[in-house]
Amino acid sequence: MNATTEEEKTTLDQQSMENGIDKNGNSDGRLNKYACASVMAASIISAVFGYVIAAMAGALVLIKEDLKINDLQVQLLAGMLHASALPGCMAAGRTSDYKGRRVTIILSSIIFSLGSILMACAPSYLILMIGNCILGVAVGFALIIAPVYSAEISPPSYRGFFTSLPELSINIGLLLGYVSNYLFEKLSLKLGWRIVVVGPALPSVCLIILMLKLVESPRWLVMQGRVGEARKVLLIISNTKEEAEQRLKEIKGAVGIDENCSLDIVEVPKKTRSGARALKELFCKSSPPLRRILIAAIGVHAFLQIGGIGAILLYGPRIFERTGITNKSMLMLATVGIGASKIIFSIISTFLMDKAGRRVLFVVGAGGMVVTFLGLGICLTIVENSNENAVWAISFTVIVTYILVAFMTLGIGATTWVYSAEILPLRFRAQGLAVCVTVNRITNVVVVTSFISIYKRITMGGTFFLFAAINALALLFYCTLPETKGRSLEDMETIFGKKSQLEIQMKPHCNK
Repeated sequence: MNATTEEEKTTLDQQSMENGIDKNGNSDGRLNKYACASVMAASIISAVFGYVIAAMAGALVLIKEDLKINDLQVQLLAGMLHASALPGCMAAGRTSDYKGRRVTIILSSIIFSLGSILMACAPSYLILMIGNCILGVAVGFALIIAPVYSAEISPPSYRGFFTSLPELSINIGLLLGYVSNYLFEKLSLKLGWRIVVVGPALPSVCLIILMLKLVESPRWLVMQGRVGEARKVLLIISNTKEEAEQRLKEIKGAVGIDENCSLDIVEVPKKTRSGARALKELFCKSSPPLRRILIAAIGVHAFLQIGGIGAILLYGPRIFERTGITNKSMLMLATVGIGASKIIFSIISTFLMDKAGRRVLFVVGAGGMVVTFLGLGICLTIVENSNENAVWAISFTVIVTYILVAFMTLGIGATTWVYSAEILPLRFRAQGLAVCVTVNRITNVVVVTSFISIYKRITMGGTFFLFAAINALALLFYCTLPETKGRSLEDMETIFGKKSQLEIQMKPHCNK
């Protein structure tokens, strides 16, 4: 029986190679333009998210002065944007399983529009906070749905490239947000920050129109038993009919549908269609490979945020101010360099993702962050214990901050989202990623709401030494992760089920 199965498997692999696809579902190497366009359009929601984060970095400086609020209120405003993302994350996971990935992107765009308009019109701190919380819910939706949609549309050979496009879009949004802060800061105090925060409304409306014309995720369609529709989508986003059929066959196998079934509509269990009880099964009844997947996915998100990059992006102006820059226009201009650094290195990361591999980028990024945080810690410690403003300290801090952002973007920035979106099995993907992003947001809230209080207690330099230590721990964690480059989404449980080479070497061998 096993011999026959192996013979059939070998024959299928040979037929696939003749048709231009390998055993992992990789096509002949051509980039499918429709799949690329679909992911790029969906990534607009990520650009909006990036814009919101950068816009708030500059707007907080102006809002504090305009509304006469204190540092605690500034921290709460910054923190609630991320705290409100928590219910958004969980709602996005369930919504995408019930209503589909495309509908969830549209809903996220609507919420972004409402929140940004309310903030721009806010006459008081209370109304501003309400609009900020609505915007936070949209952030939660965006963080979940863009990576899921991108991963499920992408072929294995280009999945790293496609799935890193949302992260590239976030960085484009960040740059636009920083540039907006610099340009509109020159307007009147009451008008400048309001124009900045209303920015997400227009692209959100454009995305709603675009998504009405784009395809649904074929994997979600198969989960609903709509195999015929999934086949039509796969024929559009694949380069050959054979590639589409093989991808469909793998998806049906992952869902539990007979791979040889030719029906267009198939009855699937309700819990598969809606993702019901997925979280309970994920946490309470998971297999050892699935537990390792869950630890890896949650771990990369936790280290991404506690490593301190959120504080750099949000409080960049305040960090530069500690070195002696006091002019608001110069502070805003300095933060534009952060956005430029993220854009340049996210583009490089996008093209390295499927060549260097995920683990290599993780290790390089974390190692670089350890070194640069140490450099910033030493510099800020000297500045804080000096009575004079040193010109060298300003230049050093700005340049090293740009290098720090470069290492984060090149290494752990995009890779975290690609890795976590691809390793979770299909049935758990949306809600499992929702758990990961919830951890991401919780750790981010902790960092951004405590950063000012912590650096006032242990100094700015001491805070950067703390971040260096955390990133050193992250480096050790990344070294244990298995590589997923070029493997199909349906292979991930097999990859994580394999014992590491270290475990194999350490296991006692029997002498025959």
